[in-house]
Amino acid sequence: MPANGNHPLKLQFGLINYEGRYLTAEAFGFKVNASASSLKKKQIWTLEQDSQDTQVVFLRSHLGRYLASDKDGNVTCEADGYNSDCRFLIVPQSDGRWALQSEQYLRFFGGSQDYLSCFAQIITDAELWAVHLALHPQANLLSVARKRYAHLSKEDGEIAVDVNIPWGVEALLTLVYLDGKYCLKTCDGRFLSSDGKLLKESGRATAYTLELKCGKLAFKDCEGKYLSPMGPTGTLRSGRCSKPGKDELFDLEESHPQVVLTAANGRYVSIRQGVSLAANQEDETDMETFQMEIHKDTKMCTFRTSQGNYWALVAHGGIQSTATEVSVNTMFSVEWLSHKVAIKASNGKYICIKKNGQLLAVSDSIGEDEQLTLKLINRPLLILRGENGFICHHKNSNTLDASRSVYDIFTLQFSNGAYHIKGIDGRFWYVNSAGLVCADGEAPEDLSVELLERGRLAIRGKNGKYLRGDQGGNLKGDGLSLSSSALWEY
Repeated sequence: MPANGNHPLKLQFGLINYEGRYLTAEAFGFKVNASASSLKKKQIWTLEQDSQDTQVVFLRSHLGRYLASDKDGNVTCEADGYNSDCRFLIVPQSDGRWALQSEQYLRFFGGSQDYLSCFAQIITDAELWAVHLALHPQANLLSVARKRYAHLSKEDGEIAVDVNIPWGVEALLTLVYLDGKYCLKTCDGRFLSSDGKLLKESGRATAYTLELKCGKLAFKDCEGKYLSPMGPTGTLRSGRCSKPGKDELFDLEESHPQVVLTAANGRYVSIRQGVSLAANQEDETDMETFQMEIHKDTKMCTFRTSQGNYWALVAHGGIQSTATEVSVNTMFSVEWLSHKVAIKASNGKYICIKKNGQLLAVSDSIGEDEQLTLKLINRPLLILRGENGFICHHKNSNTLDASRSVYDIFTLQFSNGAYHIKGIDGRFWYVNSAGLVCADGEAPEDLSVELLERGRLAIRGKNGKYLRGDQGGNLKGDGLSLSSSALWEY
């Protein structure tokens, strides 16, 4: 496993048939059809591979059931575990679409609307499916061969694949889905062209077809060649290969939040002076940036340095960046106090700042010296997905939709503990008197961002209420308590 300690993201996607409709798993009767025009929860499928035979795949629906075909070509999605009828082979086509073949009966899966079957002996247009990734589109990209991460190298004007840990905003890449193909967008809004150059506009040269091999991704350009890292810095560009080998394979990994902390003395928390943490620096570098890794079940958090070590509680309440593995003493809980945070160590004491800037976990309660300002640095481009879909500008009004299958990219700006969110047109989010979140503010409104769960955040308006998606798909700023409708993948 690479130094980031991450597992590759589970590949989730929608499958689009020749009529532009998505394969859908209905909750009622475990029926499948291809009627939906957009990618929502019922259209999301997870790819699982046979541990013995990586050619064989299983397609799991949002209900946790598996797609299956019997000898007569009847298709169901009822099986709650693997059986021989659930085993499929992916037959990739030159245009990036997939044909799905039953391993048992060697017939191909296809059709339209309610008439889906797995009985075709040859592949026609009706048996081809385009793949639309359903992952959150922002991630870190890991080269399988080099075991290094991709990042924007501004001085060279390229994406280089040469870092051990995906550190800072430069390592965040956004996958933009356009007409069945994908573009790779850097944190400064440019697109990767197949010749390795970064362009301001997307076009034919920046569009790639995604291919899957052994659970890894390959990016095929418009000439049928594949992206791979080239030369000593691993410049990402198309090579000469027209078949993906190890050099052309990548994993997408979850991008953890990276933060900078300011103490009550106005200085940044740092490891620049050695292993003991102290708030004594006036500028932000990698030494003042920490990666928050939130535990899925306990919601406790570890803080990781750019060298890959963890904060750890040591004797007498000291905090040092010496741990190489996660343990009880590397776990902290974060309490969100509007525009500040307090951090509690595993001894049950809050971290406070001493006169010399040293951080010690010795306080029983929260006062001024226990409060820190936390700034999220690696999401300048913000894409938010809730339980029913992405946040997007409403077509005909100044409000925001919270249940769309397409997303808008917003800008997140930090302002002294608060955040401002800005739309494509440069106008700001605010909560109006009716409790709706609007996106046409002339002046910014202070919002609070709380990193509460792994991969999910909550946002509060200046009224202290949570932003949530309502039943009608609107984004509202009236959530009195934290619920699943107020948590956003980011």
